[in-house]
Amino acid sequence: MRFTSHRDFARAFERSLRRAGVPIAYSQGFTPHPKISYASAAPTGVASEAEYLEIGLRAPVEPEALCRALDAALSPGLDVLEAVVAGGGSLADRIEASHWRIELPGVDPQVLEKAVAAFTAADEVLVERMTKQGRRTFDARGAVIRMDTAGPVATPSVDAAVPCAILELVVRQVTPSVRPDDVLSGLRVVADLEPPVSPRVTRLAQGTLTAQGAIVDPLEADRDRATIGEH
Repeated sequence: MRFTSHRDFARAFERSLRRAGVPIAYSQGFTPHPKISYASAAPTGVASEAEYLEIGLRAPVEPEALCRALDAALSPGLDVLEAVVAGGGSLADRIEASHWRIELPGVDPQVLEKAVAAFTAADEVLVERMTKQGRRTFDARGAVIRMDTAGPVATPSVDAAVPCAILELVVRQVTPSVRPDDVLSGLRVVADLEPPVSPRVTRLAQGTLTAQGAIVDPLEADRDRATIGEH
């Protein structure tokens, strides 16, 4: 499922709303669209355990019933874990940072530790990325709040005989966004770290950021509500 693009997921989710009979609200105008707002979608090629979206409804629905109906209507691997009543404010305003795990098969953990030390010691790490506005150069270091290493560890996606270093990141939401591949580009710049095979990236969490650098679930404040009301 990591190779499913955001556009493909959006189409699948809209179909699941129709299959599940969800009373989705639509925008006004000449070409009405279902009221769905996606927050910080993961890049194609990245797995995620923490994606969030908002939907507008034209009638109240029990959150647990909505969750079950949508999960049953979606393909295996696209799993709806929870639905809550949205409180005040935008969901996007509650997404301040993301926590990522990057598996690096074939990379010695000690080599990764040295690269991480060089990256975190730098005041600025400039990387390049092609964007819709053309090739841009930006700082990958400033957005990284925490960077830790772990391993070697057993992972389900890697042969046990192959060393696999693990990199964990907490990255602040900035513009332009700093993605895991940008941080890997930064490790290549400061330490010449070049993984021999493609890394496996998983987003573990996203939400608001505490002063201690911890991430708080953006739905935490809404879990005491009983029904999803009209938006």
